[in-house]
Amino acid sequence: MLQNLFRPRRGRLGESLYDHAVRQARQPGFYTRLGVADRIDARFELYTLHVLLLTMRLRDEGATGAEAGQELFDTYVSALDHALRELGVGDISVGKKMRKLGEALYGRMKAWETALRDEDGTALSQSLARNVYEDETSPNAPLLAEYALNSRRTLAMQPFDAVLSAPQWAELVA
Repeated sequence: MLQNLFRPRRGRLGESLYDHAVRQARQPGFYTRLGVADRIDARFELYTLHVLLLTMRLRDEGATGAEAGQELFDTYVSALDHALRELGVGDISVGKKMRKLGEALYGRMKAWETALRDEDGTALSQSLARNVYEDETSPNAPLLAEYALNSRRTLAMQPFDAVLSAPQWAELVA
């Protein structure tokens, strides 16, 4: 019993990593310079992008990183559930809404991860245009794609411990 008392609480790392991803996604430049709409759905897209970028970097470290990435992902899903409840979604409806959000989340992550790993700026830009901007011809989507690719490279250059404590992201260019 005492061993469990002094064991680090599972999830603290996930909460810290999630906080870093959210703080980055809330940078005003996304909304002012890159023209992301300041709406719940657009913020969901940016949060998802940043959680994915961080998760990908963590998984590059093998089992230890994969565990940290899973904690981050679990924290994100829990935050989505909490946000729905704060928005007044009832207990009965939360499951349906979470399933829908989960499908969107997995769909985005799968498409974006492939484009990020392949460094396919065109595919990433097209997906970001559809999902973040809801406009297939958005002139800002290529800029956001460039930022995401640069962030992937920037995170990859950092030591694992630095990523865990204070990940550095690419600069916003616009």
